[in-house]
Amino acid sequence: MGGPGEPPEGTPDGAPGGADDEYRSVVFDESFVRAARLQEFSAQERMADHAPAVRSRPPLRRGLPRQALFLVLLIALAFGTAIYMGVRHPYQASRAASRPTEPLRMTVVPLAPHGKVPGSADPAELFARSPAAPYRVGAEGIPLPASRRTANFSDSQVVTALTTAKDYIVRSSLYPEVITGQQVRPVRVLLAPDQLAQFDASFDHPSADGLHAPTGWLIRFDPSDTELADRGIRVRGTLHAVEADSSTLEVTADHTFVYALRPAGAGAGAQASLFTVRRELRFRFDRDDLRLHQAHLALSSVQAGPLSCAEDSTNHLRPLLAGQTAKQGGPAGTNPYTNGGTAALCGTLADEAQPKV
Repeated sequence: MGGPGEPPEGTPDGAPGGADDEYRSVVFDESFVRAARLQEFSAQERMADHAPAVRSRPPLRRGLPRQALFLVLLIALAFGTAIYMGVRHPYQASRAASRPTEPLRMTVVPLAPHGKVPGSADPAELFARSPAAPYRVGAEGIPLPASRRTANFSDSQVVTALTTAKDYIVRSSLYPEVITGQQVRPVRVLLAPDQLAQFDASFDHPSADGLHAPTGWLIRFDPSDTELADRGIRVRGTLHAVEADSSTLEVTADHTFVYALRPAGAGAGAQASLFTVRRELRFRFDRDDLRLHQAHLALSSVQAGPLSCAEDSTNHLRPLLAGQTAKQGGPAGTNPYTNGGTAALCGTLADEAQPKV
């Protein structure tokens, strides 16, 4: 029986508190029914076709959800940004901003002999009777020092700086095609891009202004006047690497080169003489230089003889050969009222620097 105030069969369906209330939470709306993957056949369809009670419905074709669209746009934007940054090479821009372009400062000092230049038909005799007798031949005279890491650079980075400096010295002082004035490219390819304009201007328009002398970049002779009497160039010197700051390694090179020379086209029996070059170079390397195996040359100081102070040593070194004496006159005049440039200098070659023949 029902309780007080209730019909004998209980509360009718549809009335508040009736049987429909307990199923209200599972009543499906129209959108749910449309999304169903199975659809029930009508009674007539089942009688006519003897079909199963349900059939599969084709999937609904809907557009991408907003989240998926947003993800696709985000991936496309990231991909486009990566391509753009790759084309622009952002490390070059940051490098240009971090290191201002500093030109190479150079000094070339001729050393004039007191008297005649000694000579011999045998270059080996000249070397044996000179201070260059214990020197090594070629690149063997430029050994790499023992290296160790610095506060901000690893051991391998220090070795790379020393190796690159050595490569520059070898190419600019020992390559026959360079020292005979035939090529400059072997040296140029080792320079940092921010120095190429100065390098090219030095060879296009040589000037004794302390900035644009080819002989400040490399050692070369005028091939119309001079040739090598012995391709075994004697060398001795040192390399030293220090950390200039947290982003720069500095390598200092100090080497003496001794060349056996004779007049161009004179033949093997002609008198040869020795020509000595003391060359001090200072290189600077940032991390991009180390990665690309290139150098920034900051300072070049050259002392060379026997030379005549009256000769111009800007474009080529013009050695005094066996039996010759220095011309009268000093170096070119220096105008102290002119801004920039360096003073024209000349020194005297000591007698003990010449071979004893």
